[in-house]
Amino acid sequence: MNDLLSKVLELQPSWSASNTDAMKERGNVIRHQLPELLRAHSTPLAGSLGVSLDNLGVEGRDGTGLKSEIPWVRVFGREQSPSSTTGWYVVYLFSASGQRVYLSLNQGTTIWTGGVFKARRVQDLRARVEWARPMLTEIMGVRSDLSDTIQLDARTPLGRGYEPGNVVAITYERNQIPPQDTLLADLRYMTQLLRTLYESERMAPYIPGDPIPEVMEAEHSAARTAGRRTRGATRPHQSGQGFLLTASERKAIELHSVRMATEHFQAHGWTVKDVGDRESFDLLLTCGERKMRAEVKGTTSVGTEVILTRAEVEKQRTYYPDNALVVVHSIQLDRTGTEPRTSGGVLHCTSPWKVEDDDLTVISYAYRTQVDTQPTEVAAVEQPLLPPSVPHQRHEEEEAQAAGG
Repeated sequence: MNDLLSKVLELQPSWSASNTDAMKERGNVIRHQLPELLRAHSTPLAGSLGVSLDNLGVEGRDGTGLKSEIPWVRVFGREQSPSSTTGWYVVYLFSASGQRVYLSLNQGTTIWTGGVFKARRVQDLRARVEWARPMLTEIMGVRSDLSDTIQLDARTPLGRGYEPGNVVAITYERNQIPPQDTLLADLRYMTQLLRTLYESERMAPYIPGDPIPEVMEAEHSAARTAGRRTRGATRPHQSGQGFLLTASERKAIELHSVRMATEHFQAHGWTVKDVGDRESFDLLLTCGERKMRAEVKGTTSVGTEVILTRAEVEKQRTYYPDNALVVVHSIQLDRTGTEPRTSGGVLHCTSPWKVEDDDLTVISYAYRTQVDTQPTEVAAVEQPLLPPSVPHQRHEEEEAQAAGG
């Protein structure tokens, strides 16, 4: 195993986007030899990761077509990380200079919105890292050779993109790669860290840096309604990447936030009536002759975005200034029982609430077509359909597609 790692590092300074002899040799090690060696140790790796053998994944990538500057081989749970763009995994990352290889606990650097992949922002990756590290403090305390940062010496944005995703890493310098027994022991240790993250993630309703669940669900729903092919859910509350909420969880969060908003307004002297099941707002507030209409939104996220329907926007604009928006954010969601339980939350009230266009983001459109609603025969195409020209793909675009980043 140490010979294979050394061989890749030896070839790294010869990197070329073209499939040269050196890149063919590198690709054989990355895609075949090293993964096959690791699969020979599947049983202990699956045990340390806490997954079945069927759920243990091992794969290597060096670019399809154009060759990647930073090749990698990763070990992961297939359910928790169905692709390299998704979730957490342990990965060997080879520096562009060939000076070192990292065994990194890392993460996908893009997010699937239901229609397209979007690159995660660096600050979002770092927020996820800051969420993960406290979960690992006890296990990481037994070692003193762990690094919070990695330096891949990359020239391409994709190559540099792996660096902010690193949670913790073990560094192997080119001339100091330990024997195979030590390398495999290190890999089992890192998969134990990964197991802890998988267990913590399973119970977390929201991880800082992730898309807000309600927004992500709206994007998925809009994509499905528009007939977009969407990626199937790997778990009831996860769809490809990023956690979604079940119907019972959404209901529990809604009731919790409405209850907190009701108590808030009652404490300020309002008489409160819940009308959310029949009106385009949630709470009707009265105090003497004065009336207010309040919209209530609850979320497990930090509350920087909420979903509004078209009717909610239009109605609240007519109610202004006798209206309010209540956001109850950071709600704790307990998934351990048969039914979800909620607690906590921070209430933020905006009143009067003026809905500004600049604060709204369009998720989907209703488009009025020119289709004849009463056709008498198959309509002829007025102009021949010409094949579109295929634009030249830049190296980094193909590299990103090949590496899944």
